[in-house]
Amino acid sequence: MSAGCHDAGGADATLTGAPRIALVGAPNSGKTSVFNGLTGLRAKTGNYPGVTVSRFVGTARTGRHRHEIEDLPGTYSLEPVSPDEQITVDVLDGRLEGARRPDALLVMVDATTLRRSLGFVAQVLARGLPVCVVITFTDELARRQGHLDVEAFAQALGVPVLPVVGHRGWGIARLREQLTTWPTWPSPAVPPPTDLAERDAWAESCLAFAGYRAPERHRVTQRVDAVLLHPVWGTVVFFAAMALFFQTVFTLAAPMQGWVETLFAGLSDQVHAHVGNPWLSGLLGDALIGGVGGVLVFVPQIVLLFLLLALLEGVGYLARAAFLMDRVMARFGLEGRAFVALLSSFACAIPGIMATRTLPSARDRLATMMAAPLMTCSARLPVYVLLIGLLVDPSVKVGPFGAQGLIMFALYLLGAVSAMLAAWAFKKLGDRHGDAVPFFMELPPYRLPAPHAVLVAMWSSARAFLRKCSTVIVATSVLLWLLLNLPLHSDAQLRAASVDTTDSVAVSAYTVDHSYAAGLGRLVAPVFDPLGFDWRINVGVLSAQAARETFVATLAQVAAAEDPEQPQQALRTMTYPDGPRAGEPVFTAPTVAALLVYFVYALQCMATVAVLRRETGTWRWPAIALTYLAVLAWLMAYLARTVTVLLGG
Repeated sequence: MSAGCHDAGGADATLTGAPRIALVGAPNSGKTSVFNGLTGLRAKTGNYPGVTVSRFVGTARTGRHRHEIEDLPGTYSLEPVSPDEQITVDVLDGRLEGARRPDALLVMVDATTLRRSLGFVAQVLARGLPVCVVITFTDELARRQGHLDVEAFAQALGVPVLPVVGHRGWGIARLREQLTTWPTWPSPAVPPPTDLAERDAWAESCLAFAGYRAPERHRVTQRVDAVLLHPVWGTVVFFAAMALFFQTVFTLAAPMQGWVETLFAGLSDQVHAHVGNPWLSGLLGDALIGGVGGVLVFVPQIVLLFLLLALLEGVGYLARAAFLMDRVMARFGLEGRAFVALLSSFACAIPGIMATRTLPSARDRLATMMAAPLMTCSARLPVYVLLIGLLVDPSVKVGPFGAQGLIMFALYLLGAVSAMLAAWAFKKLGDRHGDAVPFFMELPPYRLPAPHAVLVAMWSSARAFLRKCSTVIVATSVLLWLLLNLPLHSDAQLRAASVDTTDSVAVSAYTVDHSYAAGLGRLVAPVFDPLGFDWRINVGVLSAQAARETFVATLAQVAAAEDPEQPQQALRTMTYPDGPRAGEPVFTAPTVAALLVYFVYALQCMATVAVLRRETGTWRWPAIALTYLAVLAWLMAYLARTVTVLLGG
């Protein structure tokens, strides 16, 4: 059933440059595993020209041959209903200005859902590009008593067909060799029909010729889903799993956090002991090691958070959570895909906002984008861990659960509920016209995730956090150190203020209390006084506008100035230096509660603001987001403080 070869369109890639081979297929079809296998993770990310849909491009090398591999956004059909699906179609048709049309295509097809996938294969073949069909999950097909004659299937389609098991690396080497022959890939003698009924008949004839036998139902998946997808028991399991999730983050990461804290404390001591210049030792020991180290000490929690999320996704549970939450999202006028976008914001609001491209409705996209910053991102985690540690002793338990983990879970739950309420409100305020698009999501069978894939997913997310520590937080920490140590005070000025010039701690405390930062914190005091914040907290809140983690770096520098030997204890015993509350503790239960709730709601990430601007194409919506979240943060923080005071906190 095959005709002649496709026109090569040029000479060998080694003479004229690498050809572009694009991967297309449905979500969960194994595209990412094959992409990683072909490129060896030598991938770069970016955006398509003029749009903010992510693109992933890597290089596959076989001997002297080199091919560019592009992973196109996943889609179930070439009849697009969302922006990312439209990008895939535009790239295949060569209609996206500035984006190169692929020279050939690798079409990913899940062997366990082959019948449903053939309609998509027919649409791709109609594009007229050289095509190789890659059959994934063939091991699972055999394990579940299914069957496919791959050679007969290739004859039926009229194009090359190769089986692979991407997460195990089986078949990848053969596929890489196949890429070198792309100009000679055969094409179907007769293109697949375009009429839907005729296309279904064509698909059935191909499957019959290949002796395809659909796999038996995944018994483990069927039994587990009977519980996890149940409207009542599934919801109970979901909340129990999330509670256990945060208990694990606190319990397992605590020892590692102590090791990291000890490491940075030791490095800071070494700098102060061996660097004679007090300004240089302060800059290195307090601003860089103290400030940045105060954030990096929470890396164990963040890495563990990403590890658990990668495991849940790899096993297949997150897809069930999205399906289960579709019922909840419907009550807020949204759909399950919106939950997937909001769930992406657990790592960072930026991928969550960009994930709204999968939503067919413009109203849903905008409403979800405006709500995504309320989801508790990893940047809030260091702040939460620090403040919860000041509020509750690690030994306090509520039944079998630690109180710290339960408070963390409550904060995440508060952010999620608030996000859905915000999305509902923005959707109601927007255009109410338009028909709802049915929610369709593939529920893959439960699988043991490949350790390599889990570690790669964990590391890629953790690396983004570490990159921020090496750029934004370093710059902010240095700026804060300068603001906390300027202006300089002469010995005469210090003696006039009754400061012992031989006591370095007293000098440091006086300098900080009379610094530019202190002046800035006192300037905004009328705004934050009702929340119980003193000027030091005010400076931390203002610095957190660049990145939330800098709040921790600010308090680390202030505490180190007051008690360099025990900065954690300095925070616990910190008191108001002057005013009507002079001598009272700063971090009381009402103040800490107000701070925690303030960070739940406030939009404190300029990168998120920039992405909102890029996605919406206007500064109007980022300005609205900044304003409504700032007002909401203040009001909810005031409410939290008031309630805590009434409860006797």
